[in-house]
Amino acid sequence: MTALLRAVESPLVPAGFTVKPHAVSPRLQVVTLSSEVIHGFAEAMAEWPVQALEYKPFLRYATADKLDVLTENTLGRYLNAIMQNRETAAFLLQYEGEPDIEAGELRTEFEVKLSTAISHLIGMPNHDSMYGKYYARFTVLNEDNSDSYLRQAHRRMELHTDGTYVNERTDFVLMQKLGEAHMEGGASLLLHLDDWADLEKFYNHPLAKKDLVWGAPKSKNVGSKITHPIFFEEDKNGKPHMSFIDQFVEPQNMSEGLYLYQMGESIEADPNYIAVPLPVGSMLVVQNHCWLHGRDKFTAHPQLSRELLRQRGHFTR
Repeated sequence: MTALLRAVESPLVPAGFTVKPHAVSPRLQVVTLSSEVIHGFAEAMAEWPVQALEYKPFLRYATADKLDVLTENTLGRYLNAIMQNRETAAFLLQYEGEPDIEAGELRTEFEVKLSTAISHLIGMPNHDSMYGKYYARFTVLNEDNSDSYLRQAHRRMELHTDGTYVNERTDFVLMQKLGEAHMEGGASLLLHLDDWADLEKFYNHPLAKKDLVWGAPKSKNVGSKITHPIFFEEDKNGKPHMSFIDQFVEPQNMSEGLYLYQMGESIEADPNYIAVPLPVGSMLVVQNHCWLHGRDKFTAHPQLSRELLRQRGHFTR
């Protein structure tokens, strides 16, 4: 908490929320909104259905402002301090109590509104071609026949970054759990780039900054391919930013293929990852260029179901 407080303009004091390190890692910050803030936000947002936010982009910023005002304009400043500090650069947001909204689609709409407020306090989500909106909703079921690992419940989803196959800058990823049933396992997996034991080995490799070809399966609704390197820039302190997912990079020769294979093996074998359970209604937000993320496998169950929401975009501050 001390390092975070130094990163936030003094004498800023949280109003209507608390911040503390997660039990699994001091890097991951836990932001808990008070019951009063949640009820106030639900009341303030009652006039705007999610469809209004989809049709009118400026309402998304007004949504963020309504939440920030309820915290005396301290929440946005804290979240940006977390995300701009490479030592943390990730938070789990949750809230106390329950909004006065019945379970079902209206409750899901409330969660979408809350995630919209959080994403627009730190940046601007990119258009998600898979879902056709500024966010994506998708369900993980016991059986799956999709063309990527995103919905496959019974295998570990390897550690990766998002946005590798799009031209838009993808500084952050927000993952929110909207609901689940008959779930066991499936914790979110995270590995900070600076905790990866083999970072220097692969960062100093001759192929580290060579343009590679990236594509996507048909379900992503992005038909074009792009090129960019794995390590594409350094931050203000000269530390590397990374863009990598093993499923969508297309090696063009043996040396590229072996470099990527060895990198993927190293990342998956690294013991410094953390496993973070995500309660329904909570959301995990990570700086996409210094955190790799994935998902542990689920225990099989015929009625297994988990609905997730994703927003990913670029910083605007």
